[in-house]
Amino acid sequence: MPQSAQGTLSNGTRVIALVGPAGAGKTSLAEALLYASGTIDRQGSVASGSSIGDSSAEARQRGGSTETNLLHFSYLGDKFAIIDAPGSVGFAADAARGIAVADVAIVVVDPDPARAALAAPALRTLDELGIPHLIFVNRIDQAHGQIRDLLTALQPMSVSPLIARQIPIREGDKITGFVDLALERAFHYEPGKPSTQIDIPADLADREASERTHMLEQLADHDDKLLEQLLMDETPEAGTIFADLAHETADNLGVSVLFGSAHNGWGVRRLLKALRHEAPGPDATAARLGVDAPALHAFKIYHGGSVGRLAYARALGGSIREGSDYKSSGGDHGRLGALFGVQGDKTIKTSEAANGDIVAAAKVDAVRSGEWLGAGKLPPPVDVGHVSRNCALAIEPADRKDDVKLSGALARLIEEDSSLLLEHDEAAHEIRLKGVNDEHLKTTLAKLKRRYGVEVKHRAPTIGYRESIRRPVTQHGRHKKQSGGHGQFGDVIIEVAPRGRGEGFAFGERIHGGSVPRQYIPAVEDGVKEAMAKGPLGFPVVDVGVTLTDGSYHSVDSSELAFRLAGRLAMQEALAAAQPHLLEPVHKLTIVTPSAATSRASSAVAGRRGQMLGMGPRDGWTGWDRIEALIPEAELDGLEAELRSLSQGLATYEAEFDHLAELNGTLADKVVKQRVSEPA
Repeated sequence: MPQSAQGTLSNGTRVIALVGPAGAGKTSLAEALLYASGTIDRQGSVASGSSIGDSSAEARQRGGSTETNLLHFSYLGDKFAIIDAPGSVGFAADAARGIAVADVAIVVVDPDPARAALAAPALRTLDELGIPHLIFVNRIDQAHGQIRDLLTALQPMSVSPLIARQIPIREGDKITGFVDLALERAFHYEPGKPSTQIDIPADLADREASERTHMLEQLADHDDKLLEQLLMDETPEAGTIFADLAHETADNLGVSVLFGSAHNGWGVRRLLKALRHEAPGPDATAARLGVDAPALHAFKIYHGGSVGRLAYARALGGSIREGSDYKSSGGDHGRLGALFGVQGDKTIKTSEAANGDIVAAAKVDAVRSGEWLGAGKLPPPVDVGHVSRNCALAIEPADRKDDVKLSGALARLIEEDSSLLLEHDEAAHEIRLKGVNDEHLKTTLAKLKRRYGVEVKHRAPTIGYRESIRRPVTQHGRHKKQSGGHGQFGDVIIEVAPRGRGEGFAFGERIHGGSVPRQYIPAVEDGVKEAMAKGPLGFPVVDVGVTLTDGSYHSVDSSELAFRLAGRLAMQEALAAAQPHLLEPVHKLTIVTPSAATSRASSAVAGRRGQMLGMGPRDGWTGWDRIEALIPEAELDGLEAELRSLSQGLATYEAEFDHLAELNGTLADKVVKQRVSEPA
């Protein structure tokens, strides 16, 4: 049990991650922290486009974060850095690696208890990663419900108990100040200025005493000395209380809850004091991550500006200077280039990354996001979980001359954003850009145009339909051509039969007496495969077996070309005669959703020709369910948006190809008709 606040034991810059749902006011809180600390002389706003964070054109247009904001400030001699993480699920992965190496996270939430569930993903992720955190209830000036109701709604989402540090002071239906339960002092809010201390209102005296006792009892669960004092009706010293609060935070034993209004500056200085005295420092984070020598964790790559490619990284385990030799966890060796401090979209040259600092490192071209680099022993990689990419676009440059330019630009954007993925579908002759959701991909295309001057055409990807056959057939195929000199002659008989679903293609032969010379048999197989590339319904053919049983040849006119053409002709006619039918790809989905939306999610699955496989509680998530289902690929378009619309934006899914299933009736006729109408 520490005897002094954990914050006073820190050595170096402490990193604060601002996390929580989209629209909760994280970037506004970052701006308020900079202003309250004296780092900036005027508090900007996201709405007016004057904030230091969210400075990109995409963020300004959207009115919310589309990428991580990196900021820094000093308060009463202590150094802090901020990782302001996007709250929208489409952009959240951008900050995941940075959050993982933060010292403490502030979960910013709305005061409305009905919206409390939106904080669940952030709280669960922090618990899973073991990152100390607290909750800041923003926009308290707009609160109409009770703070206690909000805490009751939030508690099931947190592994550790929530510790209310304040109670509101109300005048009518407006909150005008707060009582600090640790200090036993009351404060009146002053817009844009420090709160003024006032007497605790008489009508709050009993509630203050009750809430303070409850807070102390929570702290006493992990402090035997405090428990003894409470049992003896002794009043603990303020230093003991604050040391316990720091201990609770640092060891993830409890989650402090404070409130205020970032826009008005309410409660921001109280939050700063809590961070200064209670937030663990970089040494504690280094111990948590297994860092025992100076190292940089590269959590994001960025291309742009006059300095070119930069690796945003945090120093842990000590300081690292510009020009230092390093090895990376990827096995590369090099020398650090210039180092820069980061303030929004501005960089400031520095010669050293001190312990805990966030810097941008130049000339580390071999280093990838997620890697460690340093001269000593490097810690193991930080696991930030899996990214679900549920949206894809088939893309091509609007101007064919931009083909190479597009390739380079995409490579840079994908290096910056690991939740993007580029796939080449050879069967469909498509380049597909995959992302988390539609909003994520639209923003990526906007960046392509603004930053690299590349405009692309895009459409929905081609569904991977296939076709197969129902009955076996025997087919004769002959290619004969005479046009002076040597002719062409190839003659084959093949047996074609359906195979089990998923068994693929098989080719064999039962040639007797040399009716088809051995050297021409591979050419027959090649011709068969060519015919399978586009069957009679217009799609690639799968799950068939072909056996070459007989044929004939000409000693002069036969050739590999002739037998390849004969094999292709025989296979084309065989497929048309073997009752071809359409197959559609079916994906297996795992949907996670708040229990309140489970029935609606199930209905969404059923409405998309889905087949339910099972349902149950989500492991470790109180009030959440897990649904497993099979859904045709053609029905996935728009599912992500539908699930979010019916679950306050919280339901997500992961999908993977499972099998091909037969498609018949009007749906199959429509697919085939559309295929026939497409240009060759």
